[in-house]
Amino acid sequence: MSQTNLQNPSFHPGDRRFGAVNWLGLKTLALREILRFLNVWTQTLLAPLVTAGLFMLIFTIAIGSKRGDVMGVDFATFIAPGILMMTVIQNAFANTSSSLVISKVQGNIVDTLMPPLSAFELVVGYMAGGVVRGVIVALAIGTAQWLVLGIVPAHPLVALCFVILGAAFLSALGILAGIIANKFDQMAAITNFVVTPLAFLSGTFYSVEALPPILYQITHLNPVFYLIDGARWGVIGVSDSNPAFGFAVALAATLAICGLAWYWFKSGYRLKA
Repeated sequence: MSQTNLQNPSFHPGDRRFGAVNWLGLKTLALREILRFLNVWTQTLLAPLVTAGLFMLIFTIAIGSKRGDVMGVDFATFIAPGILMMTVIQNAFANTSSSLVISKVQGNIVDTLMPPLSAFELVVGYMAGGVVRGVIVALAIGTAQWLVLGIVPAHPLVALCFVILGAAFLSALGILAGIIANKFDQMAAITNFVVTPLAFLSGTFYSVEALPPILYQITHLNPVFYLIDGARWGVIGVSDSNPAFGFAVALAATLAICGLAWYWFKSGYRLKA
């Protein structure tokens, strides 16, 4: 170690910063989060595909023949993008939240907090795993819907943008939930009473035009509605709202949640003993 480094109190052995970002540390954390779910791919990738298929089968059999067309398309085609996005956001949320809760329960969260990683790098590193998992799930479900239903995305780049944005939003929300929760039952409560209602009551299985006025207005305050609606427009070319406006709302919500996650990491909220 050089004399200059010894005299620099901010120097940390193993610190590999190029500019303002510790790229090596960020890459390592992101790779850890990605490999974590790939190592149990039957639970994290195959299971969501099966669940999405069951949703499609059950709703198509129970309602499809009686429901008729929705917004000019058959019921199965209408709900396909909603189920895709719902599965994406649930898995993105589960990836970041479970990673933090497991680390806290096992007592090794310090191994992530001690390295020379800034709050920004921690947020991006954790989110990387959730976003990659969400995109892989979306590609798998999208391929299955193409093979079974013959659905070819009307606007594939738009659909991909909404999938990435949705995975990013719920990944950041998962970080907040993981920081708040100290036990698995607390995490289950957040999932059951926050994330699941957000996903199910956002136009996944119906057009919001059919809702009463009060519920219609409430739904439009939910960022997840715009994610599902935008994905529907990207996949089948129909939507309940303006996709550009929906993207702007979802992006603003994502940035706000990311900012709060950054602040909590920076302040050590519910992370420092």
